Amino acid sequence: MNPETSETPETSPPPQAPRGILVVTGTGTGIGKTVVTAAIAALAHARGAAVAVVKPAQTGVHPGPGSDVADAETIERLSGVTDTHELARFPDPLSPEAAARVSGLPPLDLADAADYIAKLADSRDLVLVEGAGGLLVRYNAAGATLADLAAMCGAPVLLVTAAGLGTLNHTALTLEAIAARKLRLAGVVIGSWPREPDLAARQNLADLETVAGGRLAGLLPEGSGSLPRAAFRAAARHGLDRSLGGSR
Repeated sequence: MNPETSETPETSPPPQAPRGILVVTGTGTGIGKTVVTAAIAALAHARGAAVAVVKPAQTGVHPGPGSDVADAETIERLSGVTDTHELARFPDPLSPEAAARVSGLPPLDLADAADYIAKLADSRDLVLVEGAGGLLVRYNAAGATLADLAAMCGAPVLLVTAAGLGTLNHTALTLEAIAARKLRLAGVVIGSWPREPDLAARQNLADLETVAGGRLAGLLPEGSGSLPRAAFRAAARHGLDRSLGGSR
């Protein structure tokens, strides 16, 4: 596989924006989930689809210095999609369960979140749900996870992973968790492909396909999240597979 190739056979079907509910998770935090979510949203929005984005629990955002930028704000800036929904916010940059606990705020109710997402899906072509951290990060004291939310929604899961050393194990473990819970896999995307990939990253292109059992669903260039909107949409189209609305 050549990540720089953008040509597609003339006989290939036209790219199609995904429909329904799609849950986006990662092998960890800081892996590129928000940028990948924004990329899918941007391409669907550009095709005229009604797109909503849901962040069930946002952590690390608070008034004053040192706050993270809310993921919904990043997605709006990059994609142009303003139909964004943040269901819970906690000030500390921790897992949703820990952040709720230390702040004294109630944790996210996943059943309520699933109902909210289902109602959005009734009037949208696509609802993207971006999790916090990885698939099995806890949302409440009972141990509910994003995997449970995906199951409640009957939604496929897109896995965002890293390019470099260590990603094969992290990806394999997350894929095993997806399979064990009988969730549908929507694909594996590298969230940030380095400008100057090292030997491990170059070898991982093929090895990740072996781990995933098929072609990667995309890879976005490092720094995509800092691009202007039009350039970001072009990078998304080039980097994402046709199943996610791209041209790769």
